[in-house]
Amino acid sequence: MAIPRFWREIQSRYNLVGTRCGNCGTLDFPPRDVCPKCGRKSVGKMEKVPLSDSGTVVSYTTIHHAPKGFDGTKPYLLAIVELKDGARLTSQIIDCDPADIAIGMPVEATFRKLGQDGASGIIYYGYKFRPSLPATEET
Repeated sequence: MAIPRFWREIQSRYNLVGTRCGNCGTLDFPPRDVCPKCGRKSVGKMEKVPLSDSGTVVSYTTIHHAPKGFDGTKPYLLAIVELKDGARLTSQIIDCDPADIAIGMPVEATFRKLGQDGASGIIYYGYKFRPSLPATEET
């Protein structure tokens, strides 16, 4: 399988897709084959479900000493986001000054460049979150 196709095949990288346990209803991200809550009882009962693309910041940190390959983006924000449907995930927060982030801040998913692989230069994309844009009233 070619490398670009490999990345496109990772459904949860390009879409917010999780799993819901058909036994207990637990919602997880990333998708799982077995529910962490009820274990073996969930085998064969895990259903893939689309997740909300908006939520709130539960916890966050500012990364000042970035790993190799991310030096050009520091400082950057990393947060645990709780989606409206209850699933939690870790994501970079973009389009936000580190001084402006707050627990409880509403955020929305957006599709952005995640990185680039080695000498081949293959760019891969995925979700990041940004502060929610204020709703506009129609007149």
